Amino acid sequence: MEQLSALNAFVQTADSGSFAGAAARLGVSGSAIGKAVARLEERLAVRLFHRSTRSLTLTSEGSLFLDRCRRIFSEIEAAELELSQIRQAPRGRLRVSLPLIGMLMMPAVMAFMRAYPEIELDLDFTDRLVDVIDEGFDAVIRTGEARDSRLMMRRAGGFAHRIVGSPDYLAARGVPSTPEDLLGHACHHHKYPSTGKLERWPLATDGADVDIVLPVTSVASTLEPQICLAEEGFGLACLPQFAIREQLRQGTLISVLEDYMQEVGAFHILWPASRHPSPKVSAFVSFMAENLLRERHR
Repeated sequence: MEQLSALNAFVQTADSGSFAGAAARLGVSGSAIGKAVARLEERLAVRLFHRSTRSLTLTSEGSLFLDRCRRIFSEIEAAELELSQIRQAPRGRLRVSLPLIGMLMMPAVMAFMRAYPEIELDLDFTDRLVDVIDEGFDAVIRTGEARDSRLMMRRAGGFAHRIVGSPDYLAARGVPSTPEDLLGHACHHHKYPSTGKLERWPLATDGADVDIVLPVTSVASTLEPQICLAEEGFGLACLPQFAIREQLRQGTLISVLEDYMQEVGAFHILWPASRHPSPKVSAFVSFMAENLLRERHR
C-alpha cells in the first residue's frame, strides 16, 4: 500500500505539474508529496523529475515510468469495476436483435427469462444487417461473422444443414443418391436478404465442393416457406437441421444425401466492444451461448 501511495503521489505530481497541486488533489501536505516522490526516486535509483525554483518537469525516465504507472492504476480501476459488477444482479432493459429463425430459439430465450427475471427483454426479429451500435442494440444473434471492429463476438456452436423432402415427394420422384441426381428435382432456395444471392447448398465429395447449378423452383428470404413447400410435397429444400428437428422426428420430412453434406453454419453472438460489458449483457451472452450449444445436440 505504501508503494502504491508513492506511485499515486508521483502520478498526481506529473499531472498537476507541482507538489502543491498533487497535495491539493490528495488532501495532504506538499512536503509529504515531495518526500514520497524523493523516497520513490531513491528506491528506483533514478531521477523522475527535473526540479527548479519555477518548474517541475519529467525526465525521460520519468515519462516512461508515468506510462507504466497509468497502466497499473487503470488495471486496478478495471479490477474494482469488474468486482463491483459481479456483485450486481443483472437487471434492466436488454435490446436484442435475432434473425427471423430466432423464433426457433425461443425455448432458450424463455429459459433465460426464467433465470434472470429482473432483465426486461426487447426482442427485434429481422434478417437485415443491423448496425448494433447506431441502432442501440445490446446484443445480436446471427449466423454470419462480424466485420465490425467495434463489436465483440462469441461463437455459439456450429450446425448442420439437411436436404429434405416429404415422403410422398420422394416416393413419386425418387430418392437422390448423388448430388448430380438433384438436377432432376424441384429445389427450393434461400435468398440472403442483404445481398439477394442464393445460399449455396453445402454439398461436397471427398472434401471438395460439388460445383453444380441446381434447379430453382422457388426462392424465399426466410425459412418458413421452404419448410412448408417441402412438407407439402413441392420439392426439396436445404435447411438448418435445428429448424426442422420436429419434422425429421415426426417423419413429415426425410433427409437425403447426408454423406455429401458439410457442416457450414454457426451462430454468433455480437455485442458492442467494452472491457467490462454490463452484467445483463454478460449474462445473456454466456447463457445463450451455452444453451444454443446444447440445442445443437438435442
